[in-house]
Amino acid sequence: MTSTARFLDIHILQSVPFANLNRDDTNSVKTVQWGNVLRTRVSSQCWKRATRGEFQDRIGEHALRTRRIAERVTRELVSRAWPEDLAERAGAHAAAGSSIKFELAKTEDKKPFPNKVLTNALVYVPEPAVSELADLAEKHRPQLEKATDIKKPSDKSVLPQKDIDAILRSRNGVINLFGRMLAEVDDAGVDGAVQVAHALTTHATDIELDYFSAVDDVTATWADSTGSGHMGNAEYSAGTFYRYATIDLRDLAANLGPDTAGSRELVSAFLSSFIESIPRAKKNSTAVHTAPSLVHLSVRADRPLSYAAAFEEPVSAADHGGFETRSIAKLTEYAGNVNTFLGASRVLASGWASPLPRDIDGLGDHRPSLDKLITTTLETALPTAEAAR
Repeated sequence: MTSTARFLDIHILQSVPFANLNRDDTNSVKTVQWGNVLRTRVSSQCWKRATRGEFQDRIGEHALRTRRIAERVTRELVSRAWPEDLAERAGAHAAAGSSIKFELAKTEDKKPFPNKVLTNALVYVPEPAVSELADLAEKHRPQLEKATDIKKPSDKSVLPQKDIDAILRSRNGVINLFGRMLAEVDDAGVDGAVQVAHALTTHATDIELDYFSAVDDVTATWADSTGSGHMGNAEYSAGTFYRYATIDLRDLAANLGPDTAGSRELVSAFLSSFIESIPRAKKNSTAVHTAPSLVHLSVRADRPLSYAAAFEEPVSAADHGGFETRSIAKLTEYAGNVNTFLGASRVLASGWASPLPRDIDGLGDHRPSLDKLITTTLETALPTAEAAR
């Protein structure tokens, strides 16, 4: 068995009070039936989006996912003092000129709206790509001034497709880590180095229906009638979640190419972002800003390993109530057993941090803070040149 670090696993236990972090199409709490009980679930897409937003702020790089790239280019050109009608035409030609098929937004009477181009696939590019497409329009402004508007999907752009596609292939740290699906443009796809699981409660949960009403201030002041201004209900739940993600260090290195100097910064930022992020659904009415009760990091040489199976048999509440303590105990026991089963030599480093005043055996070294946990884990996962010598 090789001793080279390949995967960095992140295991988190986090208690969330009255909340609905992730709703389905009917505004209901997302759930899953597992271990013959109903659990509250937060989808990987939901928590990944919250993570990505924080991650972008941490590294100072942003990526843009949109079908409306034409409008973004138009706004950029208007900010450069282009006439609005010409800027709109240029934005439409920039979107229509790529390898991605497109359609036109419709007017109220369902007719195509000239130059309102929507790409059929979501474009996912670094934020500076908008300026680069605008620069391309600047370069070809004489052709755009003579060009006709884009009025139907078969219309051709006067901008060079190879140059547009080259911009759409560009990537930054966000895309190198999270990946990109863009099959329409050759060589634009990027295999993500991060895998994120759906977060599940470690125990059975019930869905609570919350009735609410809103007061009409004028009616309340005048007292000339009774009743509320609005009534409704919404679903909520609460519980202790097991959250898991893993980083494929080899895939990340492949995405970065020869220049891997920034990999440590990207991984560190992702770890902090995933650990500390919270989905924003109903944030103003629930303020769910809890911290994890346990964070465990593990560097593996073989394969990623989730500990979700520890909770297939749902955790029961402690005699005095609460699921955190028993969830930690179950995770710790399972981690020790499964790593012995697979072979402890595959674990190159492991550690844990928690705000709870307790000792935990079986999860590696205790670290007093998240920063210390991340730093010491990276010394094994991605050692600096000095440490490697």
